[in-house]
Amino acid sequence: MVNGVRDGSQDKGWNPAIRGRLVDGQGRCVHWHSPLDVVANRFACCDEYYACYRCHDELAGHDRIAWRDMDSLAVMCGVCRHQMTPREYGRAMESGTPCCPCCGARFNPGCALHHDIYFSD
Repeated sequence: MVNGVRDGSQDKGWNPAIRGRLVDGQGRCVHWHSPLDVVANRFACCDEYYACYRCHDELAGHDRIAWRDMDSLAVMCGVCRHQMTPREYGRAMESGTPCCPCCGARFNPGCALHHDIYFSD
């Protein structure tokens, strides 16, 4: 358990759903739906992946709590479903071309502006 919730890093068969007001199967939602918007974030309050913080706020039915443990799985690529720690995701976002370290799907560099919404480090 991490942050009081299940730590999926211990369960290799765990393949979580992406929740939200989705427009496709790769995690794009009504709020963020460019070709690069394929990252889902896990929230400490509910141990669920959401397409974006606005989807969480509209649908979850509880206050949002940012993820605190920078070394447990909390970010997922919507293309290949590779799960990353916030640290691994941060390294991917700091590269010249932000992308999934597993499948190479490009990530929206603007997501870095929302770091404090998703992570409490």
